[in-house]
Amino acid sequence: MTGRIGEDKIQEIRERIDIVELVSSYLPLKRSGANHLGLCPFHSEKTPSFNVNAPRQIFHCFGCGVGGDAFSFLMRMEGLSFPEALRRLAERAGVEIEEEQLTPAEEQQRQDRDRLLRVSEVAAAFYHQQLLEDPRGAEGRRYLRHRGYEGETVRAFGLGYAPDSWQALADHLAGKGFEPKWARDMLGLVRAGRDGRSDYDLFRKRLLFPIQDSRGRVVAFGGRVLDDSLPKYINSPESPIYHKGRILYGLYQAKDAMRRSETGIVVEGYFDQLALYRAGFQNAVATCGTALTAEHARLLKRYCKKLLLFFDQDKAGRKATFRAMEVLLAEGVSAAVVELSADEDPDSYLASHAPEELQVYFDRARPVLQVYLEHCLALHGDSIEGKARAAEEVLSKLRLLPSELERDLYLKELAQRTGLDEALLKKKAISRPRVTTSPPKATFSTAVSPPQRPSSRPVVGQDGECKIQEWLLHLMKINNEVRIKVAEATPETLFNDDDRRAIAIALIKYSTAEGRVDEDRVLNSLSEDQKEILSGIIIKDDEALAEDPVRIFADYKKAMERERLKARNLVLQAQIQQAEKDGDSVALANLWRESLDVSKKIKQR
Repeated sequence: MTGRIGEDKIQEIRERIDIVELVSSYLPLKRSGANHLGLCPFHSEKTPSFNVNAPRQIFHCFGCGVGGDAFSFLMRMEGLSFPEALRRLAERAGVEIEEEQLTPAEEQQRQDRDRLLRVSEVAAAFYHQQLLEDPRGAEGRRYLRHRGYEGETVRAFGLGYAPDSWQALADHLAGKGFEPKWARDMLGLVRAGRDGRSDYDLFRKRLLFPIQDSRGRVVAFGGRVLDDSLPKYINSPESPIYHKGRILYGLYQAKDAMRRSETGIVVEGYFDQLALYRAGFQNAVATCGTALTAEHARLLKRYCKKLLLFFDQDKAGRKATFRAMEVLLAEGVSAAVVELSADEDPDSYLASHAPEELQVYFDRARPVLQVYLEHCLALHGDSIEGKARAAEEVLSKLRLLPSELERDLYLKELAQRTGLDEALLKKKAISRPRVTTSPPKATFSTAVSPPQRPSSRPVVGQDGECKIQEWLLHLMKINNEVRIKVAEATPETLFNDDDRRAIAIALIKYSTAEGRVDEDRVLNSLSEDQKEILSGIIIKDDEALAEDPVRIFADYKKAMERERLKARNLVLQAQIQQAEKDGDSVALANLWRESLDVSKKIKQR
């Protein structure tokens, strides 16, 4: 446990780290003017749109929108928290970080955790050696060869074999000087003997799958029998270093491929995951004998934007799919369902089909809510009562969707499939509070041209008002007079997007007496999402906005007001349609009056 690290220490680390050198240790970069360009590691692309700016010590991808500073880059690449990235960069830069004084209990807890990780590491090495070299592991080697698994996959995942021995691991750990309590009382790898008998191993005569955390540290094991005996699988119990609701099997090996493809594949079994990895689908992970949890979803969001749920198509598999759906929707993660025939799973399918054939199923994957909608309708039948019950169940899940547009499309389809009134369904969909989460980031095209010199006039594209707000932030960054005008008007009136408003406030707060912006202090004060936005602004050419910025600011104010009016007009049109359906003539007259007034104002701007 460590104390809070002060801003001065963070700044020292930032100044000593060269972001070009850091990024270059992960991917090749090519100099282009003031920037260095490369293929983005966070999404798949053929044309470089990933920019690293050495003078500003920031990065930004104009393809997928990610960006930030050295801390942001390492957090994304390695799936680290900010404190973890901070300490990793401090070590790289040779900056000492003082640890706060630990209490005796805290120091003991830290030592215990380190010892448990060491015991797990030694146990994994023992089981791996048994599989690869020991005569007692011959049965495990034959079994893997029979299933087509050779050395490369076995070594990549550190597969092992527990020999048919009462206390092989217990004896090995004792020989390494570990007290029995670590493997027995805390990790559960060894069980206490009864009636005077010695301690015995949990895993015996089983193929072993070491379970690693996102940093590659072994924290637990899964064991499979090689015959028809039961139970087929047993897993390590939960421990101070292993919580199955927070760990995904294969994530350490899959995270880079997940970043590149922006997609993760979730399966149920160890061999399903290994089969996909061996076939070239290296972005697959498996749950460790438990349902997908909210912590799993948040972990996966670090590495990808979309998940393919590739579960068995039997009743249990469907149940797992829809349980995962609820978790993922609540966390704002897009998910689709891969559907094989009912008697196939990923492992069995790949045993007799080429990877290209499986890719067809991936390409056909359907949104999980669409699959759920069809499941409910089929389950409850075509009777009036059945359709009503199916609609209720689907509505309860639609409330989880963060996107109103997506929810409306599903409501339209539900109305068509059930014959129920769409307005009634929409009313019921919003009748109870909806779980709110941050919406998933938009997916951009992977073929993006290098950033062009911006026009000095506001350009309203797909992003509409957000794009205009970013141009205003760019003006604020380069011109103190504009920052003063925004402060006078207050950012709350000019920025209706929370993240862009926070950036505007930071630009004002960290303006120096000389009228410059302290970009480092601004970045330190922002969230990772806000850093992404600001990095895209900082890395752009300032010269196009340097001439007459006050006039440009006035143009932007008009453009933002025009966008607000357009957004209001869309709302009014929807309300007019509803008032017409409801036969509310008074509300209809008021709405038409306001709509005409708004349309008039739009034309004047």
